[in-house]
Amino acid sequence: MEVKIDTKEKFHVITIKEAILAANMTEELDKSLSPLLQNDVKNVVLKMEDIHTVEDAAAVYLAQVQQHFYENNASFVICLLQPEVEAILEKLELLEVMNVTPTESEAWDIVQMEEIEREFLD
Repeated sequence: MEVKIDTKEKFHVITIKEAILAANMTEELDKSLSPLLQNDVKNVVLKMEDIHTVEDAAAVYLAQVQQHFYENNASFVICLLQPEVEAILEKLELLEVMNVTPTESEAWDIVQMEEIEREFLD
């Protein structure tokens, strides 16, 4: 699986460069994501603009990863979903529990707002 990681000041932008996110790819994705929770910069924006289909198990995995990040006081925002992928997440009733934005810029804004919120709550 081809993944590009771009590190910013407050978050990592991870771009999956594949047309399909299959269940058997989640282990490899997990190897890219899990270590980020140990870094000073642990927030993630996941760009999915190249993905045109997601297997059900992979979609459930994304929801679980997002929950794991929030349990560890880190943001996990998905952006640039293709309509086909959005429809799959909607069908699985995952879209309403996932942090999804139409643009990368909006994802950055959410990460920064959540960072400020965590600073106030600490």
